[in-house]
Amino acid sequence: MIVDDEPLARERLKALLPDCGDYTLCGEASNGEEALQTAARCRPDIVLMDIRMPGIDGMAAARRLAELRDAPAVIFTTAYDQHALSAFEAQATDYLLKPVRRERLQEALAKAQRLTRPQLAHVLQDAEDDGEGRSHLCARSRGRLDLVPIEEVYYLRADHKYVTVRHPGGEMLIEESLKTLEEEFPRRFLRIHRNALAARAHIAGLERDARGRLTVYFKGIDERLEVSRRHAAEVRESVQRL
Repeated sequence: MIVDDEPLARERLKALLPDCGDYTLCGEASNGEEALQTAARCRPDIVLMDIRMPGIDGMAAARRLAELRDAPAVIFTTAYDQHALSAFEAQATDYLLKPVRRERLQEALAKAQRLTRPQLAHVLQDAEDDGEGRSHLCARSRGRLDLVPIEEVYYLRADHKYVTVRHPGGEMLIEESLKTLEEEFPRRFLRIHRNALAARAHIAGLERDARGRLTVYFKGIDERLEVSRRHAAEVRESVQRL
């Protein structure tokens, strides 16, 4: 949704959108009050919002939108860069100076591609086909939510009060316990150490390292995780059945 009291500014943003990716314009508004009414009707995922507008300004409208159950991501557009701090205090995803450049708009829209709270709840509560656990793991990072499909996770490793999730894009930290994750995904992950769970689907095999320790290696990544003596027999048996 685009919100700006200047028709030409709205037209410029509409003209830039097709070059920025697969986005659909669901509504327009010329002030904050119209923005709230339009958002209630079209339920946008992202709002491009001017700050200085008559009546309810962009800051106030953004704070109201943030209270919604299906709160959208807000990107402010303005000619006044002194509003930057207040913009982020109003939970803006990004902040664009006019005239908006296509490259910056594209970058801001990509940054805003995060799940809203109802969408997130749907994803996290959605059971997998085999009836086991969530379909994604989620971490909050710099004001956004990062999601990784559970089937893409190579391993989970405890790191103090966090758990490191290793996936094709790298790593992320989640505030959950290994024990809870092991109980939620008993068929998907194999306990190989007191501080590590390995994804059964991604285990390529077992081998000894230079120090004679048994390790698990994976398909697709050049990494090894140590198998503890306590879990060695169970791990060997499980890997033989894979």
